Amino acid sequence: MKVQEIMTSNVVCINQGATVKDAHLLMQNRGVRHLPVVDDDGKLVGVLTHKKMVATVMGLLNRYGAGALERHERQQPLTALLETDITPLTLDMPLVEVVDYFINNKHGCLPVIDSEHNVAGIVTSSDFVKLCGQLLKGK
Repeated sequence: MKVQEIMTSNVVCINQGATVKDAHLLMQNRGVRHLPVVDDDGKLVGVLTHKKMVATVMGLLNRYGAGALERHERQQPLTALLETDITPLTLDMPLVEVVDYFINNKHGCLPVIDSEHNVAGIVTSSDFVKLCGQLLKGK
């Protein structure tokens, strides 16, 4: 099996020029836990994880209080939170290679890029759990 067979293709992305508040609202409103971050040309530059977002928001909340949280989220650039040490997947990458990468690097998601480095999808650990369920049920 290949990455394109299990990836989510309607990916919510955010521009690298956004603020922490922009990302926070996007994650809440769209119900996503991971945001691929792209440059102005739509090329992948990193990933914002739910774990990093929660840690940042809680840190701001503890430091400045609830009344000042939104203001500080709007002042902080998103680029400070990005995971850039990731290896994006390609559409035709075998899933057996992806499993090893997830296990060895403890990532919750990996973006999938096309030949021009544009985000084509995302694979999450949940995608593998769904696949495992299908295989166990013989579907």
